[in-house]
Amino acid sequence: MEVADWLQALEQSVPAAAIRQSAWLYPFLEIVHITGIVLLVGPALMFDLRLLGFSKHLPIAGLGRHLLTWSVRGLWLVVPSGILLFITNAATLGYDPVFWAKMILLVLAAGNALLFRVFRPTGENGTGLPPVTKVIAVLSLVLWTAIIACGRLLAY
Repeated sequence: MEVADWLQALEQSVPAAAIRQSAWLYPFLEIVHITGIVLLVGPALMFDLRLLGFSKHLPIAGLGRHLLTWSVRGLWLVVPSGILLFITNAATLGYDPVFWAKMILLVLAAGNALLFRVFRPTGENGTGLPPVTKVIAVLSLVLWTAIIACGRLLAY
């Protein structure tokens, strides 16, 4: 099966047709997706700012446990809603360079998050913070901003 056939099959699937034909389902999925983005990216960016030296009175480990738990919850909203939104217009999005830029940026953001697991701070108050952690935080800020920009560009 060719890529074009696969994309067309996704777009013509029963779930995709149901979403497109419903007056409320597509907007509902957009709301879920945006809510998930807020839950995923908002806490991650706040944590990145802490790693960059803001709010030094807040312990990094505790803040990370709290904020990044919300990021994971947001991921549980973003992934399924994003897939469902994609299938409604798969034949077009599958060839859109902005969509693929967003996907590549998402992979890079996931890799960047995994890097943090390797270079995590050792001290409760940020002592023992490896210098590379600030680079990871800046990359996270840039990547998530670019991902959101790509997502908005796809809407137009």
